[in-house]
Amino acid sequence: MHEEVETRDAAWERRTELPLFCASLVFLAGYAVRVLAHAEPVWRNVAGLVVLLAWLCFIVDYLVRLVLSRQRPLRFVRRHWLDTVIVILPTLRPLRMVKVHDAIQAKRDRPRRALYPRVITYAGLSALLLGFSGSLGIYHSERAAPQSPIHTFWDSVWCVCQTLSTVGYGDVAPVTPTGRLIAIFLMGFGVALLGAVTGSFSSWLIEVFRREGEERPPGNGSSPGASR
Repeated sequence: MHEEVETRDAAWERRTELPLFCASLVFLAGYAVRVLAHAEPVWRNVAGLVVLLAWLCFIVDYLVRLVLSRQRPLRFVRRHWLDTVIVILPTLRPLRMVKVHDAIQAKRDRPRRALYPRVITYAGLSALLLGFSGSLGIYHSERAAPQSPIHTFWDSVWCVCQTLSTVGYGDVAPVTPTGRLIAIFLMGFGVALLGAVTGSFSSWLIEVFRREGEERPPGNGSSPGASR
């Protein structure tokens, strides 16, 4: 039987997925300290250095994958547009949660989970990490705006929760261009998230009911209401 040979860029991606995910958590932690530590310039400087080093890791990984793929840069960018966006905005790294989850399962020599648990796991972890990074981004861009209703980090978290859940009470909303761009992205992600979870849950229910119907012991073969 012919076995598929793993390419060099695929092997590199498989080996670096988990370390880079840890680097993304370090990046997010450093960014959080950078945003939330107002009166501690030393910690802010250290956090800025950590963020810069983690960002450098993402850039090096992207360039190595570009070289190993032996593709033209424009073709590589088109085929890996999400990775390109993540290099520019590392806080979007949680969008690769599916590959991270599969890498963890493979490292533990476990088979892939069924579709529905994978969707729920991906949606939950992605919403949590992107919600936190979005809260940091909105707070960072809104706290200095005098006309903004977002004055604390909790206000930003409340705004992100409304946006991701597509509720939109309207009591707290960003007013700066950067804050609104983040909110627009979170709106789109929230709609996609709800659609994925709702569709997967509905499909799971249909499959459960179908299996119950197949496992039900057969009756007398007559349709309901046939005999009086």
